[in-house]
Amino acid sequence: MEKKHIITIAGRPGSGKSTTSKGLASTLAYKHFSSGDFFRAIGKERGVDVMAINLMAEQEKEIDEMVDEKLRVLGGAEDNMVIDSRMAWHWMPYSFRVYLDLDLIVAATRITSGMNDERRAAEHVPEEPELYAKILQDRLDSESRRYMNLYQMNPYDESNYDLVVDTSLYPVDVVQAIILKKYTDWLKL
Repeated sequence: MEKKHIITIAGRPGSGKSTTSKGLASTLAYKHFSSGDFFRAIGKERGVDVMAINLMAEQEKEIDEMVDEKLRVLGGAEDNMVIDSRMAWHWMPYSFRVYLDLDLIVAATRITSGMNDERRAAEHVPEEPELYAKILQDRLDSESRRYMNLYQMNPYDESNYDLVVDTSLYPVDVVQAIILKKYTDWLKL
C-alpha cells in the first residue's frame, strides 16, 4: 500500500490531539481536520452536548457514518493533511497513525483548566477533576462499545498505531517533535 502524506492522530480525551494536530499541520503547512469538531457540530445541530451525542450515536449509527464518510472522502481526495480522529487510522491505513495516551485524572485537569464557563455549562462539566475523569471514562466506554459494534475494532488498542506517545511525559512542542521525527523516518521506509 502506498503511503500518503497524512498523519492521523487518535487518543484519549485531553491527551492533546487537537493542539498537537493543529501544531503539526501548521509546521508542515498541511491542512487540518478534526472529527471531534465535526461530531460536536452534529451535536450542536441536535441541541445536545458531546456526551449526549456519543450516547445517541450508540443507537443511531448514521451519526458515525456521516463522520466516517467525511474521513473516507478526505483520505481519498486529499494529501498533506493532519487529521485528529478516533477512527481515521482505520479509514486511512496509508497514513502515519499516532496514538496519544494520558491518564484520565491528568486529562480531566488539563481539559477543565482551559475550559471557559460557556463550554463547562454546555457540556455539564464538574469542577472537580476526579468527577470529570469519571465522565471521560463513561465517554471512552461509550465510544469503545460503538466502534466495536460498528467495526469490531477498538480505537484505544495501541497496536493499531505506528507511534504511541504518553503526553503526560512531554510538553506539546516535544510531542510534536517526536511525531515529526518518526513521521519523517516512516516516509523513508
